[in-house]
Amino acid sequence: MCSGLDILKSWRYGRFMDAYASLIQTAFDNPDQLGEPRVEEAVLETIALLDAGKIRVAEPTDVPGLWRVNAWVKQAILLYFRLRSVEDFEAGDLRFRDLMPPKTNLKEAGIRVVPPAVARYGSFLEAGAIMMPSFVNIGAYVGSGTMVDTWATVGSCAQVGSGVHLSGGVGLGGVLEPPSASPVIIEDGAFVGSRCVIVEGIVVEREAVIGAGTVLTASTRIFDVTGPEPVPITGRIPARSVVIPGTRSKVFPAGEFNVPCALIIGQRRESTDRKTSLNDALRAFNVSV
Repeated sequence: MCSGLDILKSWRYGRFMDAYASLIQTAFDNPDQLGEPRVEEAVLETIALLDAGKIRVAEPTDVPGLWRVNAWVKQAILLYFRLRSVEDFEAGDLRFRDLMPPKTNLKEAGIRVVPPAVARYGSFLEAGAIMMPSFVNIGAYVGSGTMVDTWATVGSCAQVGSGVHLSGGVGLGGVLEPPSASPVIIEDGAFVGSRCVIVEGIVVEREAVIGAGTVLTASTRIFDVTGPEPVPITGRIPARSVVIPGTRSKVFPAGEFNVPCALIIGQRRESTDRKTSLNDALRAFNVSV
């Protein structure tokens, strides 16, 4: 139960956020205001709050699978790029030259980052997250217990839940513009197989299993083929679905060709142990990872 002080702090925090949002939205539409000290302060503080995980580009709603986008936060990221100049950075023997430094204070954050993995300032990794040699871009969120495996990329503003495994070479696309566009969402407990590509605001709902090599874009046709007739699904993978790459026939002026699609071939079985459940799914449906 919240105390009166907690409610007061929350109210004041909300007022600050409303003020920042208003300044940033106005400056985004009127770039000449970017040089004003109060606007610069609002942008820098917003990115600092993103880096600390105090705010997010997108947040889950009370409706399963539905997320709310905070467009003003994405606007702040775009304005931040304009405020920055290219600098040189060093990390041991590694050298970087970028508009912003990599994240620091990794020990205090409770995360493991294996060389030469890089998480950019303005991203957030919750305590217990692990980065193998990989990349997490600004605005992205990675939950506790999630493994970002070797050469996986978490693009700008992508939201990855807790207990997720992004296998080797997975590419989660960045979505910065337009600011109102939904980023890629990977919900809690999902497993994304090697070399999968997920872009353009696709939502992978909780505990789904995405087989190796699956490509999911806004235009990818997704079919649930567990019944007597294929059922098309748009823009999302339902919770606990097991998905593999497939093809479908399409007629073009030059002839008939097979084009990629994604096939939902079953559901993860109920289990108190997610690892056991995942192994069952892979054995039952012969899904590569």
